[in-house]
Amino acid sequence: MIALIVAHFALAACAGPLVHRLGRRAFVVLALPPAAATVWALTRWSTAASSGADTWSWQWIPDYGVALDLRLDALAELMVLLAAGVGALVLLYCASYFTDDTPQLGRFAGNLLAFAGAMLALVLADDLITLYVFWELTTVFSYLLIGHGSEHRHSRRSALQALVVTTFGGLAMLVGFLILGQAAGTYRISAIVADPPETTLAVSVAVVLVLCGALSKSAIWPFSMWLPNAMAAPTPVSAYLHAAAMVKAGVYLVARLAPAFADVPVWKPVVLVLGGATMLLGGWRALRLNDLKLVLAYGTVSQLGFLILLAGTGNRDAALAAVAMILGHALFKAPLFLVTGIVDHAAGTRDLRELSGVGRSLPYVAGVAALAAASMAALPPLLGFAAKEAAFEALLHGSAADRWALAVVVAGSALTTAYSLRFVWGAFARKPCVPDTPVHRVGWAFLAPPALLAALGLVLGPGVGWTDRLLGAYADTFPAEGKPYHLALWHGFGIALLLSALAWAAGTVLFLGRAPVTRLSRRIAWPTADSVFGHLLLGQERLALQVTGFIQRGSLSVYLATTLLVMLAGQLTVLVVDTPWNGAVRPRLWDNPLQGAVAALTCAAALLCLTVRRRMKAVVLAGLTGYGTALLFVVQGAPDLALTQFCVETVSMIVFVLVLRRMPVHFQETVSTWRRAARIPTALAAAATVGVGMWVAAAARTAEPAGAAMVQEVADHGLKDVVATILVDLRAWDTMGESAVLAAAAIGVTSLIYLHRRSEGTMVQEELRGRTAWSLSAHHSSRLPQGDDAAPERGWLAAGATLAPEHRSIVFEVVARLLFHPILVLSVYLLFCAESLPGGGFVAGLVAGLALITRYLAGGRFELAEAAPLQPGLFTGLGLFISTGVGLLGLADGTVLHAFTYYGHLPVFGKYHLSTSVLFDFGVYLLVLGVVLDIVRALGAKIDRQIERAAGVLAPEGGPEAGGALR
Repeated sequence: MIALIVAHFALAACAGPLVHRLGRRAFVVLALPPAAATVWALTRWSTAASSGADTWSWQWIPDYGVALDLRLDALAELMVLLAAGVGALVLLYCASYFTDDTPQLGRFAGNLLAFAGAMLALVLADDLITLYVFWELTTVFSYLLIGHGSEHRHSRRSALQALVVTTFGGLAMLVGFLILGQAAGTYRISAIVADPPETTLAVSVAVVLVLCGALSKSAIWPFSMWLPNAMAAPTPVSAYLHAAAMVKAGVYLVARLAPAFADVPVWKPVVLVLGGATMLLGGWRALRLNDLKLVLAYGTVSQLGFLILLAGTGNRDAALAAVAMILGHALFKAPLFLVTGIVDHAAGTRDLRELSGVGRSLPYVAGVAALAAASMAALPPLLGFAAKEAAFEALLHGSAADRWALAVVVAGSALTTAYSLRFVWGAFARKPCVPDTPVHRVGWAFLAPPALLAALGLVLGPGVGWTDRLLGAYADTFPAEGKPYHLALWHGFGIALLLSALAWAAGTVLFLGRAPVTRLSRRIAWPTADSVFGHLLLGQERLALQVTGFIQRGSLSVYLATTLLVMLAGQLTVLVVDTPWNGAVRPRLWDNPLQGAVAALTCAAALLCLTVRRRMKAVVLAGLTGYGTALLFVVQGAPDLALTQFCVETVSMIVFVLVLRRMPVHFQETVSTWRRAARIPTALAAAATVGVGMWVAAAARTAEPAGAAMVQEVADHGLKDVVATILVDLRAWDTMGESAVLAAAAIGVTSLIYLHRRSEGTMVQEELRGRTAWSLSAHHSSRLPQGDDAAPERGWLAAGATLAPEHRSIVFEVVARLLFHPILVLSVYLLFCAESLPGGGFVAGLVAGLALITRYLAGGRFELAEAAPLQPGLFTGLGLFISTGVGLLGLADGTVLHAFTYYGHLPVFGKYHLSTSVLFDFGVYLLVLGVVLDIVRALGAKIDRQIERAAGVLAPEGGPEAGGALR
């Protein structure tokens, strides 16, 4: 099972190269995974039909009881055959539908096959969380498929609407899944269905939330607006997603959970009322539309309402009718969509008012369409008739609510007959006063997929008994009431057949009176759900703008004060109500007076930040608070933390200074007297509240601290540095996640500087035809010597000559030259000594970054380019690659991030050992170095270049900044 799912996604990733090499013929290759899944499912037919199941399990999150569980039973067998079988035929159909020069065909092919893989995994999932993951994957891929023609506004809007509606339902469903899993004590779907939790208020709420997800996925009113708009997608997407796959996911979920929750009081009112209403509204709307795809779309909405009604009724015969109708619907609706694509392809239009005589020109296409439409109208001897008869019988012998539902279904069936006739007449009939539509020839490969599906609907009508054993295996999960119903084409004359005849007759009358019916339908039409959705979205945007305008006034101090006050109010409320300090250990002010002195100075620097008006003073004072925190770490005996804090604070202050070059000297915000007076009390209150909260949290500890166990664990491995070992071994997952976040944040921030691309160009000194940015931004002093008289006799830096002589510091250049390499060596030492001494990849990367910053401060952007000629992204990407690779290497022993240690002997150096933890730390080292270099280049060298460009001192051929693509 899992191999088939992986094969879908693996081949989908190769779709682009395949399409590039084979053109549209690549769809034949891409059809192999779903075809293989179909063959595999057919081989498991006997097991599923005997109420057996094939299972596969992998513990995903064992501590929380979440596993990747797959299970093929009778219902999953049916859905796999539909999702994989129809998917394979649709992919073959695409080989004729598209041309080799269709734009973005590779992306479309990959998304379609990936969707098929996600749908296959969804119907096989036997775990609620796994089901949700693949549920949302189908949502994402459907968004990409619907919006394939992204150059059209309607396609983008339709894709976004489908994404919003189905994602909203999916999130509600996830909450419901979590509640059900907690109530049942397991997330295993088969276990929940076999032993459902007791009906409580929480379970009832969960059932409603799950139904929200299922109904939104299957386009049940009031969520039905997205499906007709999704017809903006190419026809193969409509045939697959909106007939056999995605929209069936909601029906499948209802059918899967109905044996467990159909008796919950809120279940039947929701599915019966909304399912019946959707069947009527969708069918009525289909009678007044002229686009063939829209006629089928609203017909699909109507049929989905019917399927939801049957699947949620909650008795054995209705469940049997539901799965029979699921099969029949796929076998008649998918070929109708595919035939619509053929007509559109051959005639160049889908408007039934412009089509005339197509049936004479394309008789085989018309025959396939008539066969599928007859099954949709439930005419014998087709599968649709057998399934509809089963539905009538089940509802007729059900409860009072079921008989009310039967009346709705009969009325909906009449509408189905009417729009089935409207489709065949509109697509193929010769119409008076309309000239015959010219069409081109249709190849057999184009017609074969819909013809095969329609033929199956014809064969399975008389042969519906062949499916009775499989479909009955699912229906038998419901308690049987009386003699169980069995599928057959003919059950004799009875009320069900009479109701079918009534529906055919009423539908024929509606079709024959189509002109007055269309006028009446348009006259009494309510506002469409699509327009309501549009107005709701517009109203939400306007409300958001008003709220944003009211709250966000452009004052950072107001934002910060608001955040602190909200936090303050919440924390004080909790502290007052819970009084958690009762029985808590009394806090100590300090362990030694030196701590108190450092803390007092740090607090004083923080308070002074509230009174300054110059940005540079604020930066210096904020930096002092960071250095004060580092001193507290030193006094407390935490050299690792202190070293990291010192390095971070130094880099941060330098970055602040670089940014301040392009900002006013003073804060521009006008602050009233009362606001300035309120700053200090607010800050003190917030600080006191946070301090009390930390004390209460620390005093609430009941378990033994983990520190001693970690120290012992580290000592057992012959190591001494507990902090470094925690970061790269015991808590390596956290480090990997934080590294990725750091890289993403740095790239995001610096990308705001690089508007078009991140390349710095050649960065050659010859592009400069004047003074550098530092010379331009400084004031010249007439008291200093000018020209070569003040220049050093030799160059200490590679790019020292680019600086104006009066702005060169011989001392700084010499210091930078002498310290650069020792600092780099120190960074390497800190990297490799981390097992036993303070250090590690993070602080080592910061130290190496400080070495490069020193070169930049001494010699400018050209000096930085000479010191670090490689792009920062190379370091960042290589660091992430190494850390991730080391983590995945642990899978060789069965666990991600498992550490390996190699012991060896070198002739000169003696014994040594190499641990994968060091390699992991080396990845962190490269990542941090790349991040620091990226920030310095963006906020230092890039801004220098902008200043020089504005001053006109860059040569025209000087690279991107002098007129190239980078602006």
